[in-house]
Amino acid sequence: MGLFGSLSEKLNHIFSKMKSRGKLSELEIKQAMREIRVALLEADVNFGVVKNFIARVSEKAVGETILNSLTPGQQVIKIVNDELIALMGSTNAKLSVSSKLPTVIMMVGLQGAGKTTMCGKLSQLLKKQGKRPLLAACDVYRPAAINQLKVVGRSVGVEVYERGDKDPVKTSKLAVEEARSRGCDTLIIDTAGRLQINEELMRELENIKFEVCPTEILLTVDAMTGQEAANVAATFNERLDISGVILTKLDGDTRGGAALSIKAVTGKPVKFCGTGEKMGDIEPFYPDRMASRILGMGDVLTLIEKAQSAVTEEEMQKLEKKLRESAFTLDDFLTQFEQLGKMGNLSEVMSMIPGLPNNMRISEKDVDEARIERFKAIIKSMTMYEREHPEIIKASRRKRIAAGSGTSIQDVNQLLKQFEQTKEMMRMMKNGKMGKMGKGGRRFPF
Repeated sequence: MGLFGSLSEKLNHIFSKMKSRGKLSELEIKQAMREIRVALLEADVNFGVVKNFIARVSEKAVGETILNSLTPGQQVIKIVNDELIALMGSTNAKLSVSSKLPTVIMMVGLQGAGKTTMCGKLSQLLKKQGKRPLLAACDVYRPAAINQLKVVGRSVGVEVYERGDKDPVKTSKLAVEEARSRGCDTLIIDTAGRLQINEELMRELENIKFEVCPTEILLTVDAMTGQEAANVAATFNERLDISGVILTKLDGDTRGGAALSIKAVTGKPVKFCGTGEKMGDIEPFYPDRMASRILGMGDVLTLIEKAQSAVTEEEMQKLEKKLRESAFTLDDFLTQFEQLGKMGNLSEVMSMIPGLPNNMRISEKDVDEARIERFKAIIKSMTMYEREHPEIIKASRRKRIAAGSGTSIQDVNQLLKQFEQTKEMMRMMKNGKMGKMGKGGRRFPF
């Protein structure tokens, strides 16, 4: 289902009933509030958070201005949207920078939440921002933790400071000096995790905090654990006074409980979220954008940012010109596959497009990476003339292309059909006819 899929679906169902009515009575609004309450509880949002949220929305939604409004359904949706944004922290919380270098970021969390991988993702993000990060390996208990951090560091081109299984508190202190001597402006410390919170772990983390005085203490929590993630965050916050949270696995079947509960439970903001397994799958957490996605209204700004990182301005202009002239070829189709791959999780990318009809949305199970690779191989087996004039690809050419790409004639047929459908979809998008795509459930080439 992907990012908040089930919750989005339920809320959209509730809102569609409200929007279909010209007027809303107080009773109808109360019924809708009950349904929203159930949807949030089923999404594993903290009970106290849900109770306060519904109380705030109800108070604003049953006012005279709403009840007498010409578009009461839209007004209620706006109230829910505003309250969701407030619930998640209102604005994007940026990382603090120390006046005395290096800025020390202490990463904490339970085992299995993806903390070590997130150290790599964060260091790569900081590198893109012009920073010079250094990683420090201070998890000396989990087998292969240091090696894992080294592998992660190599994959993003960031050095790792380690002293084997020596005292992690002293290692963290020496790592600060090492970062300073190397001219690194940021130090990210990967601390030990446990399967559950215990006194020994907390004492060690408190000692590291005392020694290095970190600028940021970021807690990594697994978004798929729902409100349990908020409980873990509350415990870590009590002992360490964390500065923020990183939610991982937001690309999984996330019910939404963690993202919607953490700020209210701890008072600390979610600063980043992990949206996939690749090192580039990390995003700053914007409450307003997240609220839009939860309410099925898309997330244009994040989509634009993802596209800009994958596609150059020149490439965009070239594609726009081709679409305008209806000159989109199989070679352009191949380029689109390559660029979509750079943007990360495809079902998540599709969820960011506002107003996309349900029959055009794709889910995790629809995204077949092997199929994409087959399609790319098929196009690469064609001649340049065939790529520009697919109408000439008849039976004998299809047989040759299938043999050359190690695929079947059926795969070649499928690709050509998908290409024609995509061309048609792009033509409709260009002409602003997205809503008229029919009920046939047009498929994307994934």
